[in-house]
Amino acid sequence: MGRVRQTDIARVAGVSQATVSVVLGGNRTGVRLAESTRLRVLKAAEQLGYADPLVKRPSHTGLFGIRAATPAFEAHPAILAGIEAEAAALGKDLIVFTTAGRTRLADGCLFLGGPVPAELLATGFPIVHIGLRPELGDRVLSVDADYASASAEVAARLRQAGHRRIRYLRESGDTPAARERERGLGGAPGSVVRTDGTGLATAIRGWLAEGVTALVVDEAVSVPAQRALHAAAVSVPGDLSLAVLGRPPSAPEVSGFEVPRHALGREAVRLLATVVATGAGEHRLLTCPPVAGSTIAPVNRQDSAPS
Repeated sequence: MGRVRQTDIARVAGVSQATVSVVLGGNRTGVRLAESTRLRVLKAAEQLGYADPLVKRPSHTGLFGIRAATPAFEAHPAILAGIEAEAAALGKDLIVFTTAGRTRLADGCLFLGGPVPAELLATGFPIVHIGLRPELGDRVLSVDADYASASAEVAARLRQAGHRRIRYLRESGDTPAARERERGLGGAPGSVVRTDGTGLATAIRGWLAEGVTALVVDEAVSVPAQRALHAAAVSVPGDLSLAVLGRPPSAPEVSGFEVPRHALGREAVRLLATVVATGAGEHRLLTCPPVAGSTIAPVNRQDSAPS
């Protein structure tokens, strides 16, 4: 029988490989797991004769680490699913790390949120960061969505529909993704509004009175923005066109683009495998699929809509 992999344990235990990784790694991530799930994974590992790679594996032959800030596990399940799928396709096992000291037990490590330890940067340990980290330059390769190009396409679509007076609501934090979206939109001075989601209904009424015809919203503030539109009794797209930069899959009617999170996870694993094998690679940006939706209307249709 060949080497037992974590995907084999996951199949027998009826759980995901990410869950197997958490259990076999001692659950240092703080992820909540039912005791029955933990025991089922351990029983399946014992039945299959799995050898703990951190203790018994004589050399690194395909163990990739994931180090993610705890909120990232909850916020980005599609990315983690993509990581798991590509690791399985390449024959790599995964383990979750929360401390830099243990990270070296893997061949290389994916980072999702949180800082990259200086000691790993100094030694050239193979690292791929999911999300741009411009301050690290080429010391850490990254995989991210091409937010700038996707946002530029949304801006072009609004211009084609006759929109010239646009407000862009972006998250209050100054993240690389938010900066790239703003760069792609190329808005006029004063058109960008940073918000934590409060006071938006009043602001939207004021913008309508000023002649604003379209609202572009970051995914991070899309929920409070849409609640504010409802509270302000604003019809979309009758009164105001709407585009969301990172439209949730659950809202196909909303115009904008999707963030290819599952593809990001897979591409990150492929890039890490290249770095581990060759010691080289390059930053990668993935195309964001555009979503036509039905929330962008020509300005003349908005002007003629009944109040």
